[in-house]
Amino acid sequence: MSVRLPAITLRICATLGLLPLAACGFHPLYGSTPSGPGIAGTLSGIYVEPIPDRVGYQLRNDLLDLFNATGRADDAAYRLKLTLNEEEQAVALQTNTNITRYNYTLKAHYELIPKGSTEVAKSGDVATLTAYNVAAAPYLYATVAAERDATGMEVEAHSTGSSTMKRAPSRVP
Repeated sequence: MSVRLPAITLRICATLGLLPLAACGFHPLYGSTPSGPGIAGTLSGIYVEPIPDRVGYQLRNDLLDLFNATGRADDAAYRLKLTLNEEEQAVALQTNTNITRYNYTLKAHYELIPKGSTEVAKSGDVATLTAYNVAAAPYLYATVAAERDATGMEVEAHSTGSSTMKRAPSRVP
């Protein structure tokens, strides 16, 4: 037998649970505070330079969305320069030498450069790994879709800063 609590009781419990956070000085990372705009103002002042190829285009758009940036270089305080390197490695072979699985690695080298300067303020490398299945005929489009999913997940991992291993879903029916 389950007991249902009224909605007001759940709201009160949630409010009381969050009350200790106010006492410790907790404030949202991307939000505004009385002392200033927080990090959101800094992120929106970053111009992401165009990146070649489809994956670069997708990554640039994701970063502009996350930074809430305009995409214009003239009013930006920083320039973010990215260089991408994509690698595919066959990891599963059948006895007839057909490849059934690939690892897809996306590596990015970034440089953050202040406006009006040529000196790099921050640079580094990020790498993510994802895998996808290769479908046999007549499901060849499933392989293309799985590869697109894998690259999309890599771009999302780079733009959000999570560089953990992810697995693309198999599209084989």
